[in-house]
Amino acid sequence: MKSSVKRAGAALAALALLAGCSVEGAAIGGAAGVGIMASQERGFSQGISDQAIRIEINDGWLQYSEEMYRLLSLQVQEGRVLVSGVVPTQEMRLEAIRVAWMPDGVKEVINEVRVEGESGGVDTFAVDTWISTELKAKLIFDAEVSSINYSIETVHAVVYLMGVAQSPVELNRVIEHARNIAYVERVVSYVRLNEGEPSA
Repeated sequence: MKSSVKRAGAALAALALLAGCSVEGAAIGGAAGVGIMASQERGFSQGISDQAIRIEINDGWLQYSEEMYRLLSLQVQEGRVLVSGVVPTQEMRLEAIRVAWMPDGVKEVINEVRVEGESGGVDTFAVDTWISTELKAKLIFDAEVSSINYSIETVHAVVYLMGVAQSPVELNRVIEHARNIAYVERVVSYVRLNEGEPSA
């Protein structure tokens, strides 16, 4: 817990410096934000949780690269995270979403990140899109899987799973669904278990 608080403080300071303002100014802004959060429907406790999620994600992006932090936009509402922006590589897109799933309290990550000048050709893109769409449909119609807790990215027939699994059994079902889709060459899981244990 102490390390999370330290990281949050460091992230706040870093964000303040990048924005060209003082840490004190950021703290004042944060205090004003607390007042706003208290008046919103989500309530004070959820507002604090959303703010902690936001700080941890920004910290993770900043640790990866200043460019990632600068190119992406972030919204957090009741544990639902919306990530948008345009990045130069598919690798950065995947890493951005993986980082967004890491904080405790994240319930869903909505990926609206685009890759600038995406390569691979129309056929490759079409197959990747079809695989992702097929897997999302399978998860939605599987009563034993909480599909909202997963993000799916397919790059050159490799399926990347991100999110939070309610149990190892659920995660195995998701992985098996992915493996049984035509054209899938490999499945890579970045999913964490709800108990806080790593999935692999």
